[in-house]
Amino acid sequence: MRDAPILVVNAGSSSVKVALFGAGDGALLTLSVSEVGGEARLRIGADEGPCAAADHEAAIGLILDACEARGFPVARLAGTGHRVVHGGQGLTEPVILDDAAIAAIEACVPIAPLHNPANLAAIRAMRRRAPGLPQVAVFDTAFHATNPEVAVRYALPDSETAKGLRRYGFHGISYASLTERLPGLLGGPLPARLLAFHLGNGASLCAIREGRSVASSMGYSPLDGLTMGTRTGQIDGNAVLRLAEDHGIAGAARILNRESGLLALGGASDMRALHAAGTEQARFAIAHFCYWAVRHAGSAVAAMGGLDAVAFTGGIGENDAEVRARICEGLGFLGVTVDAAANAGNALRIDAGGAVAVAIVPAAEEAWIAAVTRRLTGSGR
Repeated sequence: MRDAPILVVNAGSSSVKVALFGAGDGALLTLSVSEVGGEARLRIGADEGPCAAADHEAAIGLILDACEARGFPVARLAGTGHRVVHGGQGLTEPVILDDAAIAAIEACVPIAPLHNPANLAAIRAMRRRAPGLPQVAVFDTAFHATNPEVAVRYALPDSETAKGLRRYGFHGISYASLTERLPGLLGGPLPARLLAFHLGNGASLCAIREGRSVASSMGYSPLDGLTMGTRTGQIDGNAVLRLAEDHGIAGAARILNRESGLLALGGASDMRALHAAGTEQARFAIAHFCYWAVRHAGSAVAAMGGLDAVAFTGGIGENDAEVRARICEGLGFLGVTVDAAANAGNALRIDAGGAVAVAIVPAAEEAWIAAVTRRLTGSGR
């Protein structure tokens, strides 16, 4: 099975996305089923059409059938790697999935009720469809397990902390991949004090000291921290209580997670649409996004005692020169500089030669999950 394809699965509440990887970083095939349980659609590469997928098991079956039809039957696969959003305090490394690991993921459902059930549905569907295929879980929270206790503990009574109310941090797969790939892009060792931005519809930043996360802008959930596409980012707890009082818990959750952020401020959750709109409202939304990125960055730099490099990833981080320029300008007091031409061209290295390196790291989370899965299943080169 050496160098046999790895199947990477990313299951959401109403979708299943899959990519097949060989020995390299590029996907051999991408597939997805959207609107699971509704008007489902199967996408294979660039081709898309309606399908019948009442649940995640049906979606996985359609995807595996499509893989087989294109020369990638289950028997040819070396393993499956699953993105799992929440590993809690116990699952802090990728694991080969067995009954105990699945039970541990299930135990995290109360602290990740929107994400872990879908991840588990895909895991169980794969087990039933391909019982002999090794499966691996890679956790979005795991990279931040190295945060010190003082960084993750809320100032709550012990009885509440015991329920799992603490800061976990997210986008950890993105940061782990970025940390592994950045030295090759810079042509040297990993900078000791790295400020990493994952900017997309979901946005966060991470302070990485000597390759280890020491602070994350996200907390108990992915709601905290930076302004995002539809999430508020940081908000006072009493403001949340007021929303719950006025709209009920479900209504408050909807507002905080789906109706806020750039959408509420600028009328669109997509940064490209805001740039195109050019309205005062849209400009304010962009300014808000950049202001809070800079403000949280100052806290992260303090957590790691200085700054040697900045890295951008994610859809906005990789493609939005204006946002990068604004954030770097706000960090200019720390020695951050930007070469305007390199930045406009989305070059991999965009600093102007100052003491602080600034880089763009194209997202490669799925490839990283595939590499981890290959390593754990013993199917590497």
